[in-house]
Amino acid sequence: MLVYFWGFLYSNYVRFWLKWILRLLTRKCELQRVFDGSKAGAQRTLSIGNHRIIEWLGNAVHVEEAEVEKCVRDVMKEKKIEQKDTGFKTNLHISLLQISGYKKLYLNVENLRKVPYDSDNEEHEEQLIELWNLLMPHENLKARITKQWCDIGFQGDDPKTDFRGMGLLGLVNLVYFSKHYTNEARQILSRSNHPKLGYSYAIVGINLTEMAYSLLKNGALKSHLYNMVSGSPQMDHFHQFYC
Repeated sequence: MLVYFWGFLYSNYVRFWLKWILRLLTRKCELQRVFDGSKAGAQRTLSIGNHRIIEWLGNAVHVEEAEVEKCVRDVMKEKKIEQKDTGFKTNLHISLLQISGYKKLYLNVENLRKVPYDSDNEEHEEQLIELWNLLMPHENLKARITKQWCDIGFQGDDPKTDFRGMGLLGLVNLVYFSKHYTNEARQILSRSNHPKLGYSYAIVGINLTEMAYSLLKNGALKSHLYNMVSGSPQMDHFHQFYC
């Protein structure tokens, strides 16, 4: 009962006057104090994302990148922060780009995951053949449907059945890793053929896609991406995390 009563008092009375006194003493609003008390990157952006000010920002985390600057000006005007405070303006701009960019990145990744592998789609087929050529440059495929696919870790003679869970995202990740880290990909493939400690290379790769996707979906990747990207996270940043 006492805890509930204190919570009611704090939310409706004490917090307001505490903020008023702090602003009077520091000449800074709550948002400025949050920024001053946190390091650049994840600590700063997450403190905003978890702060009550985000309720006021509302649409600011959903706008297009070109509109973020206007949102920053509106926030500064509403909170009576001088426009000449370029440090605050820059930091708020970066944080809003990171927050809105993360949401867009998740939507882009999710949309790619929802695309089923289509053997009648020429682009899908080209990516699949590219994966083979990157991993097995000295061996030609004898046919589109062949047991050779098992040599790079697919379960059967037609890889499309292994992409059901992660859709095209699983293939895109495998190709990205093989293209940008070709030597490493071939070394890992070679080790996957160990007689006792071996594993299905492609299947493990798709499972890792599911892991990376789940971390992105539940927000666990925010700290990593906010620390790595001073702006809006892009699809390449997700692929790099996968790698």
